[in-house]
Amino acid sequence: MKAYFAEQMRSVDRAAEEKGGILSIVLMENAAAACMKELEKIPDIHKKSVAVFCGKGNNGGDGFALARRLYNAGIDVSVFLVCGTDFSGDAKINYDIIRKMDVNIDVISDTENLKYIIRAFDITVDAIFGTGIHGTVRGIAYDVIDEINKNAKYVLSVDVPSGINSDSGEICGVCVKADKTVTFAAYKVGMLMFPAADFTGETIVADISIPQYITDDIPGITVIDKDFVNSVIPKRRNNSHKGDYGKLLIIAGSRGMTGAAYMAAESAMRSGCGLVTLGICESLNGVLEEKTTEVMTLPLPDTDGHLSQKAAEALADKINSYDAALIGPGLGRSDDIKAVVDRVLEVSKITVIIDADAINAVCADKSVLSKCSCNLIFTPHSAEMSRLCGMDIPYIEENRLSVSKEFAEEYGAAVILKGHHTIVTGSDLTQYINITGNAGLAKGGSGDVLAGITAAFAARGMDEASAAAAAVYVHGLAADIAVSGRSMDWLSAGDVIECIPKALDKIQMK
Repeated sequence: MKAYFAEQMRSVDRAAEEKGGILSIVLMENAAAACMKELEKIPDIHKKSVAVFCGKGNNGGDGFALARRLYNAGIDVSVFLVCGTDFSGDAKINYDIIRKMDVNIDVISDTENLKYIIRAFDITVDAIFGTGIHGTVRGIAYDVIDEINKNAKYVLSVDVPSGINSDSGEICGVCVKADKTVTFAAYKVGMLMFPAADFTGETIVADISIPQYITDDIPGITVIDKDFVNSVIPKRRNNSHKGDYGKLLIIAGSRGMTGAAYMAAESAMRSGCGLVTLGICESLNGVLEEKTTEVMTLPLPDTDGHLSQKAAEALADKINSYDAALIGPGLGRSDDIKAVVDRVLEVSKITVIIDADAINAVCADKSVLSKCSCNLIFTPHSAEMSRLCGMDIPYIEENRLSVSKEFAEEYGAAVILKGHHTIVTGSDLTQYINITGNAGLAKGGSGDVLAGITAAFAARGMDEASAAAAAVYVHGLAADIAVSGRSMDWLSAGDVIECIPKALDKIQMK
């Protein structure tokens, strides 16, 4: 599954016609059919009334074709023209068709009574602006969108909610807040960015008959899905042993933050890692041995419940006997921690996941990255990314894709930029967007769970980008399973850990 920028989507449409021989009006017809299919899922749709608000471009043309299908199905439908009657191309063809039918068509010339009109309909279809919108919505279009948001009972948006920038996710002054969006052939990148992602409602990616060989030829951003994750997680073989599924070292925890170490280790075990060893302060080893059953521990020198500089050499002697290492959850901050992190990165030949306090240690002096020859996965949230790259948090939030790519390119590392619709960027600059997960994950411990899953997948032999992408999907899916039919408020990191096996079952289910 892919997400495209607007120009990439236009290239797909052109290629469908030029290479595939699929006329653009056929694509418009298929788009209308896809929207009709979703409307027909509404109970008693044939007893309901539908208002279709159309702009003057191809998005409006989709609306005209949909109105014809609604009319032919015996559904009460009216079309409202938001941007006048100056149509061209396929939109004009479909407009002329419904003009010759008995479809009610009105031109919106003022909005004085618009709220009453919208309230009179059971369903509102938004076919005003498509992916090509530029600048700020003004005039009657602004008023129409505003009144739809205030008065519509149910809104279906055609391709994208009118008023979003389909590349950046910005709101162009005002935007339709849809209950459902039917988008065509692929996600549009802006739909998965914020604030636009709050306006799309349930999103359906509809097949409008564009052949896969065309989308395969046009690069986009991979939207992580079940099939992708199932394809990259190594399959377990009957004739195998625990060493075949990776040996992982987790360096984590300190006094007051043993939970972070436990959750990272437990998540790694639940994610199929063959052997997990937890490197923990000697003074805290008894606590973790009591808490963990399947996880082994490696007691490390500490001072007052925090790793001491002596732990650096102890780790340097052992770390390359593992397949991957995770460092950071709950370590705390100190010069000793900085020394431990630096030494691990200097000597490691295995994949290292840099999380939480290890990120903070690297932020203090990034020169260690120039001495590092191992593969790296960083797991920052926006505040940590701000410290890593020196950019303001608002700028990062508005430019998540480009900021991630720039960091990955500069340091040759994979990056998990956490957040709703987490961005994963590989060291080869391939990018992924995740669409699993929910707001219940905004709690302490969620990052420790994600780090553990990521490290387990890396230890199992997955490349850094695939391990990271699969991990964020599994993490989000486990959270979605945990809150199914319940409030997100009560979700805890422990609940997510409990649901990791269920998520893996669902992914691997045929």
